[in-house]
Order: sequence, then structure tokens, then C-alpha cells
Amino acid sequence: MYLTKTSCIQRIGFISTRFQGTDGVSLETVKWRQVLEKMGYECFFFSGLSDWQPDKSIVVDEAFFGHPEILEIQSCCFGTTVRGEALTGKIQAVRFRLKQALYDFVNTFKLDLLITENALTIPMHIPLGLAITEYVAETGIPVIAHHHDFSWERQRFSVNCVEDYLSMAFPPRLHTINHVVINSEARQKLSFRCGLSSIIIPNVFDFDTSPPELDDYARTLRQDMGVAPDETLLLQPTRVVARKGIEHAIELAGRLKDKKAKLLISHQERDEGSDYFLRTMDYAALLGVDVIVRPDIIGADRGIIESGAKKYSLWDCYLNADFVTYPSTYEGFGNAFLEAVWFKKPILVNRYSIFQEDIEPLDFDVVVMENYVTPETIETVRTIIENPEVIVLMGAKNFELGRRFFSFKLLEQRLHQVMMNFGQL
Repeated sequence: MYLTKTSCIQRIGFISTRFQGTDGVSLETVKWRQVLEKMGYECFFFSGLSDWQPDKSIVVDEAFFGHPEILEIQSCCFGTTVRGEALTGKIQAVRFRLKQALYDFVNTFKLDLLITENALTIPMHIPLGLAITEYVAETGIPVIAHHHDFSWERQRFSVNCVEDYLSMAFPPRLHTINHVVINSEARQKLSFRCGLSSIIIPNVFDFDTSPPELDDYARTLRQDMGVAPDETLLLQPTRVVARKGIEHAIELAGRLKDKKAKLLISHQERDEGSDYFLRTMDYAALLGVDVIVRPDIIGADRGIIESGAKKYSLWDCYLNADFVTYPSTYEGFGNAFLEAVWFKKPILVNRYSIFQEDIEPLDFDVVVMENYVTPETIETVRTIIENPEVIVLMGAKNFELGRRFFSFKLLEQRLHQVMMNFGQL
């Protein structure tokens, strides 16, 4: 039980570097918001980039990890072990400005509790993490730190000159903070590395609602993407970053020549640079695989672009996909996995560690691979594609398992448990 209690939490402020698009953190925040508002709380938002409700949001450009000044600071923090005085000064200057902005955010909306979305977890924005930590230490405001990806899960953060800052704020040890992680491994590592207890709230999905049907709007997606009726469309519903293992999806498409397979990658973001994207496209060219990346006509929502052409949503991509590929080498949990389950699509999954520990024991009916594609993998995928009745049975079973273990009802129960730690009955 936490030392600081508040008798009346009604207004909650979410903090992140961005609330925009279809990245995992933004998607999961939407779900938390929906459930919290159903529970009777009012939600507000602080970020560096946002397309959410302006009347409930405060946007501070420097809070975005892609801000030029932040990119410059971050590039100097990693890959070296010595921090110059000038870099310290830059970090502290931004930290001070962001902390003042946080005071304004809380005072403007009269907030009772804060929820940080990965901002105290992965050091993509060191000044923001420091600002949040100092603000919490100075005010004692209750906080739920929602952790998606820790620094020790990413090799690029291992060599750095900011170990003191990482120890202070990623994550911080403050008695008013209640830590939430998304998988069992993170809970174990957080305890081992930081001596902090936490509660597991996995990624969830609204399995109480049915997925949309393929309508006239979505029906033209395949044609607009250059996919013929007799061709197989594989969907890779992720960003183009190395840990997504997209080369395995390309190999799968290349070895399904009789199915004339094409691979659609839904997300254009390259938050970790373009090297992997270029390597992936070169690999596809070597194998003669048609990879479709169309950020011009795929976005978070449907719409019309300047040329007058349709803009399709991620849901439209799922509706048109024949098979979903998810060959990640590492995931914090697996948002795209739950999305595919909701749409009742067949899935290829690489047995990444979190899948093995938290998902696989639940007996989802999926095609699994062990770090590389085998002839057995190809034959299993081919058999499923050729048998629509098998797809229906797999989809129905997986949907029911998703409803049982990863629904909004579970999220509401776990959030109620967290609120009880703050004296909310």
C-alpha cells in the first residue's frame, strides 16, 4: 500500500511524447482512456505531438522525441560514456522548461492523478523523464507509470553517458508511483534491476465488439495496392524496424510463389532510422517479392488525399488480408497479434520470449516459427490459405481466447486494483 493517498481521484492526465497515429503506445492509451472514462474518470493529455481533443490537450513541441533539439541531445547521450558540461546544460535547460509545462498542465486541468505512457520507461526523451520525475518528487501527486519498453531491452541504449539520469528517471523510485508492466518478463526484470514491485496489465482489445465487415469502401484496397484477385495478400501490421523480423515475412512471400504472394507493410514509421528499411527492400528485390509500402494512402483513419484518391485505415488492411505475418524477434507484448485475433485472421508468429511466456500457454491456434522459416512453415501456411473452413475454425477459437484473456473487462479489473492502491474504493 502506498504512503500517499488521495480520497478523490476524478481527473486524470496522460503524459507521453506523442498521442498520434497507430504506434503501440498511442493505441494502448486509447484503450485505457476508453475504460477509465467508462469507470467515471475524466481524461486529459500532455504530449509533444497530438491529434487528439484540443480542448483536453496541452501540446509542447519539445516534449516530442522527434523535436530537432531533442534529437540532437539524444544523439550525444548514447554511444559514449563521458558527458560534457555543455550537454548537461542542454538537458537541464529542456528539463526545466518541460517541468514548468507540467505544472501548467496539472494546474490548468486540476488533475488528481497522472499516467505516464512509456515516458518513464524507454529513454527516448531524457529531459522529459527527468522533468516528470522532479515534478512528482516536488508535488507528491499519485502516478501510474505504464511501462511498455525498458532501456535494458534495447541494445542501442547500453552504452551511454547518462547512467545517472537513467537510474533517476527510467524508471524512478518514488513512493507515489504505482508501476504497471505489460508482461511477466518485464515484471521480473523491474524487480531484479530496480527493486520495484509492479502489476501486470497486458495489452488488451475490445473483444466485446465484433470486427467490421468488408464494405464497399474497403473492397477497393487490393486494386488500389496493385493486388490482383488471384494473388495472396500477406499483411505485416507493424513499423519497419529490425526487431519486427520483416525479412522472414518477405521470405515467406517469396516461397509461396504458387500463391502469387505479395506483402503489405501497414506502418511507415521508421523511428529507429532507415537502414533496416533499405536492407529489407533490397532483400525483397533479391527474392523477387513485391513489397507494398503506401503511406500515401494508408493511415490511422479513412479519408481522401489531395489527389482525390481514397485513404485506407489499418482496419481496411486487415479486412483485405489473406494471412497476417508477425515474425518479431522481440515484442513488449503484441498489439498486432491481438488485432489479427480480433479480425479472425490466420497468423504466423515467431516464438519471441513474451509470446512463449504469456501467450503461447493459452493455446492460440497459430503457425509458429523458431527464428527462421522452414519448409514445414511454408507448407502449413499454404494448407491454411487453401482451406477457408480451417481459417474459420482457427479464427473462432482464437477470438474466444482473446475475449477470455485480453478483453476490456480484464483491463477494468486491473485498473480498479491499481486505483485501490491510491485509496480509491
